[in-house]
Amino acid sequence: MVCSVVKKLQIVPGCLDDYNKLAGYHYRSSRLGPYAAIFKLVVSRAEPLEIENRKLVVSEKKACPERSRRVEPSKVPIGVIVYTMPSPGLELRNIATNNLFAGFDRSTRLSLVNKNVRCISRVIIEPRFRGLGLASRLVRETMPKMNVAIVEAMAVMGLVNPFFEKAGMTAFRGKMPARCVRLIEAFSMVGIEKKQLIDTKKVQHALEQAPYRSGTGQAQPSEAEFIELEIKRFLQSYGKRRYMPPGPERTRFVLSKLTERPVYYIWFNPKDSGQRIEKEKRKSICQIRCNLSCWISWLVIRISATE
Repeated sequence: MVCSVVKKLQIVPGCLDDYNKLAGYHYRSSRLGPYAAIFKLVVSRAEPLEIENRKLVVSEKKACPERSRRVEPSKVPIGVIVYTMPSPGLELRNIATNNLFAGFDRSTRLSLVNKNVRCISRVIIEPRFRGLGLASRLVRETMPKMNVAIVEAMAVMGLVNPFFEKAGMTAFRGKMPARCVRLIEAFSMVGIEKKQLIDTKKVQHALEQAPYRSGTGQAQPSEAEFIELEIKRFLQSYGKRRYMPPGPERTRFVLSKLTERPVYYIWFNPKDSGQRIEKEKRKSICQIRCNLSCWISWLVIRISATE
């Protein structure tokens, strides 16, 4: 039974090898990079779980059927969650925290964020165990283990599978970036409407058919030249991707960025209630004042010495 299966699972500290075993099931193929902590979901008791015809049942003492497959305790992770250090600056974080980290210089703000915030980078459940609420359980039970005031996450699939909200996090949906609005309007000006942006082949065909004729009067760019300039402008925000040559691959990437709408999630540690952050802020302010006072004293001494 499903309930029996869930009871036999426990969350324990994991490592990079545990993540690598399930990494292929995640929709993001990019390299993980540095991480702050990894936890895994494993079978807790001595008896393994038996999976037969994609249905989860508790293994009995009888021999396993030929079509069944066992999951041995603690050997293969059933799920994994990865925590990383937070990004230095997020607009939605400022909105969600009422500008709690605003008003400081970059170094002080970075120090405050690193001490008080952790980010959920990956949550992966082995496909045979999905639909049991295990992703929410991983998030809910590991957030307090991080011992920080705030845990956050960004998820492109958040609207489809809101397991972060089920785990107790609050969602914040940001506005469409200005660069996306500009490119969508540019596409519309050359006859590619917003509803077409979900079809890479149609958009690529329209781009290839865009006329190269010159404008009237002065040397105005043609439709093809105009949209090419706008695409290049849009890609400036995506590192090496800005050098992608025209073609289906570039069009697919551009449309993926136009249509994705990451959702920001935040969880405030109830045991902290913001006291730790406020203490760190007061400490930082005192340090800034002390440094400023020392600098002014040094400056006065230098000016006096030159007179």
